[in-house]
Amino acid sequence: MSALTRGVGVFLAVLAWGNLQVAKAQAPATAANLALNEVVDLALRDNPQLQGLRSRWGAMQERPAQAGALPNPMFTYSGMDRVSGGTWPDTEEKRFMLQQEFLWFGKRGLRGSIAAKDAETMRREVDALTLDVIMQVKESYYDLYAVQRATAITREEQEVLGRMVKIAETLYATGERSQADVLKAQTEITLLKQKLLELQAQEAALKAKLNTLLNRRADAPLGVAATPPQTGFSGNFEQLLALAVTNRPEIRSAQTQIERYELDKQLMAKEYWPDYKLGVEYRDFTDSDNMLMFTVSVELPIWQSKYRAGAREAAKMAASSRAARETVERQTALDVQDTHVKFLTARKTLALYRTELIPQAETSFNASEAGYRTGKASFLDLLESERFLLNARVMAAMTEGALGMQAARLERAVGNALPPKPMTELLKVDP
Repeated sequence: MSALTRGVGVFLAVLAWGNLQVAKAQAPATAANLALNEVVDLALRDNPQLQGLRSRWGAMQERPAQAGALPNPMFTYSGMDRVSGGTWPDTEEKRFMLQQEFLWFGKRGLRGSIAAKDAETMRREVDALTLDVIMQVKESYYDLYAVQRATAITREEQEVLGRMVKIAETLYATGERSQADVLKAQTEITLLKQKLLELQAQEAALKAKLNTLLNRRADAPLGVAATPPQTGFSGNFEQLLALAVTNRPEIRSAQTQIERYELDKQLMAKEYWPDYKLGVEYRDFTDSDNMLMFTVSVELPIWQSKYRAGAREAAKMAASSRAARETVERQTALDVQDTHVKFLTARKTLALYRTELIPQAETSFNASEAGYRTGKASFLDLLESERFLLNARVMAAMTEGALGMQAARLERAVGNALPPKPMTELLKVDP
């Protein structure tokens, strides 16, 4: 081998290696399997809407200290002298006054308590949005789980159809079957490829939605949803409703608003009483003894109509909050009932697919395949049984995803996670 040939070979090898490295660098990163709890934790940490509301809650927690604080004291300096012959600014009389305003007894505490209730209301909004984000993440996750399972099943079915094509080709070669059977099997494979394309499009859309909830680029890589939905939870409507009344943030927010406006009524009752100022004044005289004077200033709340209007407003807002709580309780009962029924229906449907429909479809397909080999069944019978088995398996996967989605909605309705444990352990009030 000549030196030129060896040089060309080395150059081509180096070029191929370089292209391989570039291809590796440009290839998208392969994401690991997605565990549901990890995805939920990422969403709770990074979701921008949730971050913004948490910041607002943090800001409102600073308001009670402001609302319950005393006004700043006032320092006043004044000087007095004769109009004619005075020695401004070196006046004959100098006055130094320090005044502090005080609210009537109890007003400061009530204002601070009202601000604390407003902050608590914001916290309930954070709790509600947290539950919304968790529900949306779980819905998208289980929807993705179902689509990925359906995709895997459809790909497995391609192998089954490939075996059917080989059987049809073998029987056609021996003259026992027509070429139409082969063409029908090949057409069915093409239709499966079309289904795969549709499933891949759904998967891409769901990944983009999940990435958005995680505050990531829509095209960021995501792996395979690996956590199946929990199916073992059991609890009746009354237990779930009791849990919802205890934990649902909308109900607790309505109760907080009732308490807030009751405090407002108490504050309006105290507004009839005057605020006051206490002060001390020091007078510096040039030609006589200096003096010290104490002052008391009292507000004259003679315009009572605004206080009466404020009291009526607080009473009406408290009544409105009680009505809002009742509305939320009725809506909560409806949500719990609706999601509970749908959850049980999805679980029963999944059990029906797994224990009856899929075994029946498998038995029918195996019998049709054996019958086709022996000439006792047509290819259309075999194809129909294959379609039935595929649809049963795909629908089972979709129902499993729907079960997870209904479980997420049930958790949102009751305001608490629903692990497979006795209800007595769940009936606790969150702090």
